[in-house]
Amino acid sequence: MKKLFIFLSMVAITSLVACSENSSNQAESSSASPEAAVGAGQSAVKDDVSAKNVVQIAMGSKDHSTLVEAVKAAGLVDALSNAGPFTVFAPTNEAFNKLPAGTLANLMKPEKKDDLIDILQYHVSVGVYKEDMLSDGQSLGQVNGGNISIGKKDGKITVNGTANVIAAIPASNGIVYVVDGVVLPPKQ
Repeated sequence: MKKLFIFLSMVAITSLVACSENSSNQAESSSASPEAAVGAGQSAVKDDVSAKNVVQIAMGSKDHSTLVEAVKAAGLVDALSNAGPFTVFAPTNEAFNKLPAGTLANLMKPEKKDDLIDILQYHVSVGVYKEDMLSDGQSLGQVNGGNISIGKKDGKITVNGTANVIAAIPASNGIVYVVDGVVLPPKQ
């Protein structure tokens, strides 16, 4: 019995030492290339298994390439890739095409970045507002500090009476509502 105890103790100690060495090797290999992690935010995390976040959903949609370019230009990719939770009202390319000529090109200029951020943040609420949680006349606070008004009639949802929700897509960090209009914050 004593020999069995000594044998099992040796196996346990050997296993602990091996695990400890493996952990330190992994730590060394992950710290061996710190330049790979420098400047990379949440959007740099590669995960092909989990559900897509709101940014990945937009990036995977051919109908949201304009929105993706605007989010990149505004520097909001990492912020919207974080845990959230977010409710995003995502205008389609067609929605952006409805803006007056030159509006989008003007907003994409570096000197207009703050205006672009304001408009994009006006499309984002903190929290997940599923369709059954939205009601007619409901006001939602947006990331830019403004409020949007939800319209709901006969199962159809509108935002500020100007954009129709045409689809709802669950995301790992919230929900994306595809909208057919760009919702502009009120002038201050």
